[in-house]
Amino acid sequence: MSAFEKPQIIAHIQKGLNYTVFDCKWVPCSAKFVTMGNFARGTGVIQVYEIQHGELKLLREIEKAKPIKCGTFGAASLQQRALATGDFGGNLHIWNLEAPEMPVYSVKGHKEIINAIDGIGGLGIGEGAPEIVTGSRDGTVKVWDPRQKDDPVANMEPAQGENKRDCWTVAFGNAYNREERVVCAGYDNGDIKLFDLRNMSLRWETNIKNGVCSLEFDRKDISMNKLVATSLEGRFHVFDMRTQHPTKGFASISEKAHKSTVWQVRHLPQNRELFLTAGGTGSLHLWKYEYPIQRSKKDSEGVEMGVAGSVSLLQNVTLSTQPISSLDWSPDKRGLCICSSFDQTVRVLIVTKLQTV
Repeated sequence: MSAFEKPQIIAHIQKGLNYTVFDCKWVPCSAKFVTMGNFARGTGVIQVYEIQHGELKLLREIEKAKPIKCGTFGAASLQQRALATGDFGGNLHIWNLEAPEMPVYSVKGHKEIINAIDGIGGLGIGEGAPEIVTGSRDGTVKVWDPRQKDDPVANMEPAQGENKRDCWTVAFGNAYNREERVVCAGYDNGDIKLFDLRNMSLRWETNIKNGVCSLEFDRKDISMNKLVATSLEGRFHVFDMRTQHPTKGFASISEKAHKSTVWQVRHLPQNRELFLTAGGTGSLHLWKYEYPIQRSKKDSEGVEMGVAGSVSLLQNVTLSTQPISSLDWSPDKRGLCICSSFDQTVRVLIVTKLQTV
């Protein structure tokens, strides 16, 4: 592929903010997005922006008592587009952004900060009930049904006597019918655990030797296909989730991606073989996954095992001197992306020529 044919990552708009941004998410079916973080005075903030004529217009600023670490629209209906957030006090809130004075749902979900959140069953993505998963420094991963108050519908916590590990990232997957659903969680010691919510069991676990910063299935609403895990020390791993071997688990490849921590991974909604990784040196890398000729083979005892593919780097760009803390593709417009970084800046990016890859 020549340099002219390669996708290009263009910084379209950038805006400096007066607070630390931890997360940003597109508002579905709109040209709006939300940013979440904390002011220097220790309070939380949600801002709503709209892209108008190539500029960012601030529509709303909402200040809350606790710094806000993460958010998702994944369990919301397309009509309401309510934002679920996790904060430094361990609280899970759901906000109607049109009337954000009081949350429409509130629960003290964890004893410590909620590091990560994901949603499923909303926005027409994934079969089954709307659910939210939260992962916390207190070592627990909890699944919530926003229609049900106070108690989680599932609680994955360390067994008695086990060390509690800081959960850094959570992701839903396998929601291809009304019964099936999994949650994958990544921890500070490199553990990755796959929980089957239908059977309420631990389906698989592995360790990638470095803290797991971000996890994402290439699609939430299909039978598990691929899972990307990013880590400290600049590596990411791609697991082929189609074939699980009884002892070897899932086949995987690992790639040295950045010079420092890989903070985020996000798959392009319109093409699940393309994904962006965000690094601690302020860089973004665009990757393409290639499947092997055969995705499974038989081992020496005739048991099916997976075969991993390969990844190639399509493009990379350095946007900031500080880590890129969050990243989100527009679900509606191919190649439109937002990212936030610890230089207190939010950027709107356009990635071109994606359809030719």
